[in-house]
Amino acid sequence: MIRVVVVDDQEMVREGFSALLDAQDDIEVIGSAGNGADGVALARGTEPDVVLMDIRMPGMDGLHATRLLLDGGSESKVLVLTTFDLDDYVYEALQAGASGFLLKHSPARELLNAVRVVAAGDALLAPSITKRLIEDFVRARRTDRVRPARLAVLTERETEILVLVAQGLSNAEIAAHLVLAEQTVKTHVSRVLTKLDLRDRAQAVIAAYESGLVVPG
Repeated sequence: MIRVVVVDDQEMVREGFSALLDAQDDIEVIGSAGNGADGVALARGTEPDVVLMDIRMPGMDGLHATRLLLDGGSESKVLVLTTFDLDDYVYEALQAGASGFLLKHSPARELLNAVRVVAAGDALLAPSITKRLIEDFVRARRTDRVRPARLAVLTERETEILVLVAQGLSNAEIAAHLVLAEQTVKTHVSRVLTKLDLRDRAQAVIAAYESGLVVPG
């Protein structure tokens, strides 16, 4: 059972998401909060698998709340909710440790899939949108990156897989592209995350772009 906490300042949104998620056989909403501070306190007390976090809230916003929660050692996955697909705060939320983001007006099936994907930690959420967002950020703010020495710890195969992860490919797609077993790809991805001390695939994408391993465009 995937345990979820919903954090959003709009009561109608909280109730709507909660009702949709609770109706699923494999998902249980264990609580909700109307602001970032309450959301952090609730998540710390219940340790849900996934926290749906609105990014724009009065008082403590979703960015601050995400950083506070994850820097505090929580193992919960944070799925950021936003109204705008090119919101600068989304990139910062990913840097803070969020596992991905979803547009609020996405179809219900995408929300359900996003929660399951993030809970499994198996694939980067909404790769096309996330990839474009990161590319825009990197292009605008980082033009002279140098590949950091820490990437030298990766094998040639692991580096190849990191590039494909950064391009938004799932484990199954990478396996097909490299003609490998999907479990083998999953093992390589886990090793990349461990060697680079990264929380999940979202941070792996950011590391690949910021290091210059993957070039925008």
